[in-house]
Amino acid sequence: MSDKRDYYEVLGISKDADDAAIKKAYRTLAKKYHPDMNPDDKEAEAKFKEVNEAYAVLSDADKKAKYDQFGHDAFDPSAGGGAGYGGFGDFGDISDIFGSFFGGGFGGGFGGSSRRANSPTRGEDVSARVSISFEEAVFGVKKDVSFSKIQKCPDCAGSGAAKGTQPQTCTSCGGSGQKRVTQRLGGMAFQSTTTCDACRGTGKIIKNPCQNCRGTGYIKINKKLAVSIPAGIDDGERIALRSQGCDGRNGGPAGDLIILVSVKPHNIFERDGYNLYCEVPITVAEATLGAEIDVPTLEGNQKFTIPEGTQPGTRFTLRQKGVPYVNNSGRRGDIIFTVNIEIPKGLNEKQREKMREFADACGENNYSKKTGFFKRIFDKK
Repeated sequence: MSDKRDYYEVLGISKDADDAAIKKAYRTLAKKYHPDMNPDDKEAEAKFKEVNEAYAVLSDADKKAKYDQFGHDAFDPSAGGGAGYGGFGDFGDISDIFGSFFGGGFGGGFGGSSRRANSPTRGEDVSARVSISFEEAVFGVKKDVSFSKIQKCPDCAGSGAAKGTQPQTCTSCGGSGQKRVTQRLGGMAFQSTTTCDACRGTGKIIKNPCQNCRGTGYIKINKKLAVSIPAGIDDGERIALRSQGCDGRNGGPAGDLIILVSVKPHNIFERDGYNLYCEVPITVAEATLGAEIDVPTLEGNQKFTIPEGTQPGTRFTLRQKGVPYVNNSGRRGDIIFTVNIEIPKGLNEKQREKMREFADACGENNYSKKTGFFKRIFDKK
């Protein structure tokens, strides 16, 4: 049994959570445990990795379906990769079921369907992670991404044979990679196909293996690639670079490079979609009399005039100052800021006297909410 926590439990969501709920839960927890928010905190770092692992599975429809069916065993090679736990869940038809007994695809009238080891196979996808600043996510950036992949051996061009030699056709199977055998069950004879044990299904025999790849035809390399991160990308989103993953086998296409983007939190702004939110403190005098104030944007402060009598919690909007829409030139979200009126502290006697004079000079008409509040109380009596 796996000692990993349930991915739904890790994100704090139910199994029927939709994509939006999964993403929202991930963003909340990723920010909470982000290394930049918890420096030198090993426990937070472990939780951050756990949250990212859970999101990587639950945000992918195919991986989520496998996880829902097989749990963590779906991604554990020692558990069979979720292959039905020894049952027939992965067998496509009756011929495959018979093949499970006889070691190969069932032949005869059912027209066997074994997969050959020397058939074209797509290369595996490769994953990588890149961490960028909030500003880089908004405006876009080019980053070097390092990753490992499997590629054809340059010494033997993927053949597995030493330089100057070539693999030879397997004489046991005639190069097909499979052998036909006849077996009996209950007095009946059945023909089936099985992987050739002489060439292990490749159809080739390598007498002089390449020293660089030890006859496999493939090697593992470390690679660095300059990747353009588009403006407007959000935390937890992915970039797929086609054919940059592992090389395919037997003429099959290469896999993809999947890059998970991690965006560091901002110390002022909160992002929701393409809009940015923040709080701007103002003085009592500015709120009362109205004033021109500085409002932060990602491109510097911008002047904004708030009206006389602005109340605490009032929201204002700076149009087209938020996050650019991905692949939509010119369109941006907004900055929505809330004014927070700061009450002065530590007044001296002269300042207190002036405040008292100001309070005495204001009548009930200057405080409509307070007057209306008590009026509603007395109206009920």
